[in-house]
Amino acid sequence: MNKKRTILFISHKYPPAIGGMETQSYELIQQAEQNHTIHKLVYTGNESRVVFFTQLKKRIKKILNQHPDIDVIHLNDGLMGLFTLWLKKYTKVPVIITFHGLDLVFPNSWYQHFITQKYNQYDAAICVSRATAAECVKRNFPKQKVFVVPNGVNHQIAEFEAQPQKFKAQFEKEYGINLDGKKIITTLGRAVQRKGYSWFLKNVLPQLGDDVLLVMMGPIVTNKKTIWKKVIPSAFQKQIELASGGLNDQEQITDLLQDTALKSKVIQTGKLPYNQVLEMLSIADLFVMPNIKKWGDAEGFGLVALEASLRKTVVVASNLEGIPDAIQDGKNGILLKSEDAQSWAQNINNLLKDKLNLKQMGEQFQQFTLQNYSWKKMTQQYIQVFDKLINTV
Repeated sequence: MNKKRTILFISHKYPPAIGGMETQSYELIQQAEQNHTIHKLVYTGNESRVVFFTQLKKRIKKILNQHPDIDVIHLNDGLMGLFTLWLKKYTKVPVIITFHGLDLVFPNSWYQHFITQKYNQYDAAICVSRATAAECVKRNFPKQKVFVVPNGVNHQIAEFEAQPQKFKAQFEKEYGINLDGKKIITTLGRAVQRKGYSWFLKNVLPQLGDDVLLVMMGPIVTNKKTIWKKVIPSAFQKQIELASGGLNDQEQITDLLQDTALKSKVIQTGKLPYNQVLEMLSIADLFVMPNIKKWGDAEGFGLVALEASLRKTVVVASNLEGIPDAIQDGKNGILLKSEDAQSWAQNINNLLKDKLNLKQMGEQFQQFTLQNYSWKKMTQQYIQVFDKLINTV
């Protein structure tokens, strides 16, 4: 068993906000708390983000002064690293930063030339995937100080007791559709370009049978001309969209769905309560993650794919960026070449032909995910990195 450590976690991604990074931050702290002494400075939404970040330095100094026994400090992403660049000059305590993807490749020349090059002052970087680690090394972070620790997933998702008949009846009533005989494919996430949703709609869905229904779960923004787009120069719009989580693929999706034939095969649910997300994953035949390469953005990992796998839903995903660290081809999902529409259509059509085979694959894939991905395992690997740095810094 690892020696008991005293750890300070600093994060602006934390519940009640919902998302992959918030979940990862929360689970890391909760798991570490079981065996170690934890101090945390996290953003919980009780104040504005402006106040949180302007008070950050003062609050960190206060915690360090009150608790001189702190062994290691963890920063949960690149933005935290940006606001704490002063920290290594203030303390000799090892400081470790986690990178998720976009926080390294964010397409701003000032950020790339002046900020990412300063991150190597931290004692170590933990990256959620090999692809993210490669981006870290590209930015002059010493390779020996870069560690890959894949995210975990909540095993309780596998234990969720779905009510498929009741959910189907509610879904049919709400959307005016009969699901009998339908082959359901689903997606989950924000409509950002790297997710490849508009690419899938345009290039793959038309090649699938008329009995296929694509259910897209995730927030929808219907107002095309938002105020900031009217006043902000176009050169900065992409950066603002990326930084703010803007749905920069929604307009293309909306335009594509003007085609009546395509629209009849797609339902956009908007953001759903989590229990309904799990219900939909439970009745879906496939979960697709058709990511495409977009400069200045990256898929750091792919937590939603693991969640789908735990519901025994067969995952078909792009073999791109951090996704292969979550989905291993033939073990807990199927990886396909990104933007190869013919391969995507052919594989999906073949999979949908045999529901019994899909069911068996889903069960096998779920077991692999359960055995290889957990928040406990992730946290143990984090602690191992912490121990290594504490002993050498």
